[in-house]
Amino acid sequence: MIQIIFENEHFVVCDKPSGVLSTPGRPHEKDDRSCLGTDLQEKLQIQIYPVHRLDFEVSGLVLYAKNPKAHAIANSWFEEKTVRKTYRAWTLIQNFDHIPRQIQNTREFFTLEKGQIFEWKCQLLRGKKRSFESPHGKLSVTKVQYLGVQEKTSYLQWDLNPVTGRSHQLRYELSRHGFPIIGDFLYGSKENFTKQAIALRSYRLDFLNCNSVDTLKIPKVLETSLL
Repeated sequence: MIQIIFENEHFVVCDKPSGVLSTPGRPHEKDDRSCLGTDLQEKLQIQIYPVHRLDFEVSGLVLYAKNPKAHAIANSWFEEKTVRKTYRAWTLIQNFDHIPRQIQNTREFFTLEKGQIFEWKCQLLRGKKRSFESPHGKLSVTKVQYLGVQEKTSYLQWDLNPVTGRSHQLRYELSRHGFPIIGDFLYGSKENFTKQAIALRSYRLDFLNCNSVDTLKIPKVLETSLL
């Protein structure tokens, strides 16, 4: 079932479940996994245009355009970094056991205080399966706020705003600072979350600083529920 959060003549915003692709894989690659973009196109019976993507294991808000003009404008929002994307992540307490000894890392332990804000930067390069730091990588910038401990699960809660849009940016940053996301075995988690899912959710898209928002009749802020 496709969960549409917002739709007008220019855009459709869906709440993508984990375990589903945002867009189809490359044409030459066989991939039998479900794809939200393909299913949405079949449901609406029109051509849709993906503006951004979420990893297969990540859930939350995904924006698609319904015509080339809206697509071009929305692409400019993301290229010019005027869209503010907010993700919620859940982790365990800080631990560096998942990082091999031969991998360079400061392994700096620090005391967390509720509401504490960080800005994390690195040079990130995408490999075949995962991203890693490299002098040849592109600048990755992430703004992070620690929200405290979730009483029900004892997980640490984080809000993350990616300033740049590097592949696996949020997953890598939390992992390298000793906080792999629950269920993210690729980046060092030792605890399962749910099938084909990690504890990372895109729950808010903020268009307050984007041009043509009023003309395209898209809300200034779109939110969905947390996990």
